[in-house]
Amino acid sequence: MFRRAFWFTTGAAAGVWATTKVNRKLRKLQPDSLAAQAADKAVETGQRLRQFALDVRTGMADREGQLHEALGLTDPGDARELPPARSRGALETTQYRSTQHQLTQHRTRTPGPTGPTGNEDH
Repeated sequence: MFRRAFWFTTGAAAGVWATTKVNRKLRKLQPDSLAAQAADKAVETGQRLRQFALDVRTGMADREGQLHEALGLTDPGDARELPPARSRGALETTQYRSTQHQLTQHRTRTPGPTGPTGNEDH
């Protein structure tokens, strides 16, 4: 009699355990649960990317400091200033003049030798 009661209790416990496991898996596979899991993963990925960006910025600042020390630019007064930027009009005028000069040279050039090889035929 005790043997039957033991196996009955063991079977009932195993059935409850298996049913609980299956129900948990089914809840995890429902669309709402999957959406929540995806959102959690996205938040976690965003936090990792933010930490990576902070690490990169810190590394860049450290490397910039090393380069300033190596170049002797540790004192802000020693740093050279960049020349002032040229205006866009000055750049366009320079390009326009260069193009006009090339066109003038092309028009005034005398025709070269004729022939299939570019040399004068003898």
